[in-house]
Amino acid sequence: MSEEINSQIIKPPALTNSSGQFAPPPINTLEDIGLELLFLQDLALKILYFQGYMTGYKIADALCLPFSGMVDQILDALKKEKLVEVKSSQGGLGEGAYLYAITGSGIIHAREALERSQYAGPAPVPLHAYNESVLRQSRSRLLVTGKHMRQVMGDLSFGEDTFHKLGPAVNSGTSIFIYGPPGNGKTSVARAIGNLVLSQTMYIPYAIFVDGQVITMFDSVNHQVVKEEPDNAQNSRPRGRKDQRWVRIKRPFIMVGGELTLTGLDLVFNDTLKFYEAPFQVKANGGILLIDDFGRQQVRPRDLLNRWIVPLENRIDYLSLHTGRKIEVPFDVLVIFSTNLPPKDLVDEAFLRRLRHKIEIVDPTFDIYRDIFRRVAKQKGVGYSDEGLSYLLQEWYIKPERKLRASHPRDLCDQIIDISRYMQVEPVMSKDLLDKAASSYFVEL
Repeated sequence: MSEEINSQIIKPPALTNSSGQFAPPPINTLEDIGLELLFLQDLALKILYFQGYMTGYKIADALCLPFSGMVDQILDALKKEKLVEVKSSQGGLGEGAYLYAITGSGIIHAREALERSQYAGPAPVPLHAYNESVLRQSRSRLLVTGKHMRQVMGDLSFGEDTFHKLGPAVNSGTSIFIYGPPGNGKTSVARAIGNLVLSQTMYIPYAIFVDGQVITMFDSVNHQVVKEEPDNAQNSRPRGRKDQRWVRIKRPFIMVGGELTLTGLDLVFNDTLKFYEAPFQVKANGGILLIDDFGRQQVRPRDLLNRWIVPLENRIDYLSLHTGRKIEVPFDVLVIFSTNLPPKDLVDEAFLRRLRHKIEIVDPTFDIYRDIFRRVAKQKGVGYSDEGLSYLLQEWYIKPERKLRASHPRDLCDQIIDISRYMQVEPVMSKDLLDKAASSYFVEL
């Protein structure tokens, strides 16, 4: 879209709902949509091209726009150009119940539009509207206290020192570097932090429009839709019609691992469909992005951290369109790097300094290990005994000089259950079952 057209787009003010939270601005006219009428006509044509016969209401649902005063005007313009025609009425009241079909000329026009972009979904929102929504729903407004941390970390056992480092790290809303030996719950800690965020909701658009390009935002895999609360004021109508181009979701918690690449952190352009998909960190805006197994990606850790320097320091990210233009979006993400590799093997001190909070998840003590084993055994229905645990620690940890891991109780209980079912005996912490479980679980490296 040209700069001249951009300057003509009306920017409706963002609103808040009765509880003081951000709510998408209501739309009452075509100008409130913030998009060119010609773009909306092409979008409606493409939807009809793919779907065939549709009622006016169905077309409005597909565009996520009101029929009256908006979609009806779009269809009227298409009828005048003889690109669509009314086939019949479906028995309902009003033009919204009419059955519309694409004409021969409309098919030609739709194919031309599809050569430019095959996007045929909800009408996108302008980039500036999305950017404003992120700032108004900033994650930094969420405050985590010790009480909250106790609630979400209740099933995890580690030292108090580690526990009290996690809360301030979450409140920072910037970055956390979690490291330590494998099997001590680093990913579980990150997921527990994610549960704090998932308790909150926010709005995101289905798609974004910038420079004539569409960027899809909503991801059914990574975004959990939250049902809208009913309006209690039955006798009063809200001022303006709600913008259905926005969807209410739980604040995102997105996890990526060894598959992460540098190209996955920029706009992903589909050469066939000719529209973009937002990268992971944009989809995670307002929530958490967990980079699990940091250091095991196909890209060097140094290169990956270099990509995060500007967003982490300035809270702004720059993305590139295939035309070469860069666009600016807010970076409101808590990034968690989790690794079981030694930090010195990944990055130098200068890079670590850029990561706000560094938290080591260490091996459990004997007391913590006992607490974990007792809790896990109860959850899984394994008969617990201190005598059995003492035997396990002496024979399978102290004598072979094996290190304790927080994941061992869970895995050993699963082994005991598997073996006891085969032997048709009760799953208890007897010496025999413990020896069989440990011998089939531990491997000398």
